[in-house]
Amino acid sequence: MSYVAPQEFAAKMIEAGESKIFMSAKDTLIRAYMAGAILALAAAFAVTITVNTGNPLVGALLFPVGFCLLYLLGFDLLTGVFTLVPLALIAKRPGCTMPGLLRNWGLVFIGNFAGALTTAVFMAIIFTMGFSEEPNAIGQKIGHIGESRTLGYAAAGASGMLTLFIRAVMCNWMVSTGVVAAMMSTSVSGKVIAMWMPILIFFYLGFEHSIVNMYLFPSGIMLGGEFTWYDYFMWNEIPTVIGNLVGGLTFVGAMIYATHYKTSQSRRPADSSAEGSHFATK
Repeated sequence: MSYVAPQEFAAKMIEAGESKIFMSAKDTLIRAYMAGAILALAAAFAVTITVNTGNPLVGALLFPVGFCLLYLLGFDLLTGVFTLVPLALIAKRPGCTMPGLLRNWGLVFIGNFAGALTTAVFMAIIFTMGFSEEPNAIGQKIGHIGESRTLGYAAAGASGMLTLFIRAVMCNWMVSTGVVAAMMSTSVSGKVIAMWMPILIFFYLGFEHSIVNMYLFPSGIMLGGEFTWYDYFMWNEIPTVIGNLVGGLTFVGAMIYATHYKTSQSRRPADSSAEGSHFATK
């Protein structure tokens, strides 16, 4: 069967986190760059579908194609390493240290941002005919998304910051569930189906994903959105990164580690299983 039991994929999560700590800087940056670029293209794809159909659900249904592609190609998102890499430290794998963890996170952030920014520039050129015309309907939509999800939060003050943070927590709860769900199957079709569901949920509900926002907000600024880089970093990217870290590590990595990798002793009496077997043979 292609299904992998929870105890098995919990061990795979720790092994994956360990391998990322020891990965070379070159490989880490390339894989993160490509992940950021592909996910950004998927975001542009989803916004285009939403604008052209007038139905956000259709865009959300098709957005996960980018996530599935980058995962199957072995590329890395910051949201994923937030969940997997700390488990190698928690499990006390040899040589896995906090500096190694921070090195991985830093390199993946840089790579994701560079990849998403590349796609943002390319798509801005397409939406404006090489910056010679006003943005088309899709470009205008992206600009407005950036305004509402920076200035909108700022206008609400502390309540806006809390909402932003919780949306980021919920986002990586779903995204990291998708990362882990892909480990539940050894077949490509099984991995895709398992990933698709939580990614659809996060995108349709408008949760805050740090790498998707690395595309949407720089692109929005290029396309005439009335907000600044300061607005973007202070009222979206930085709180989103922190919320993504909390959501993925707390509600996915730590929970699966605690119950499937470090399983507690059963409360069943020691002789009950033998007794059950005895009656079963009668």
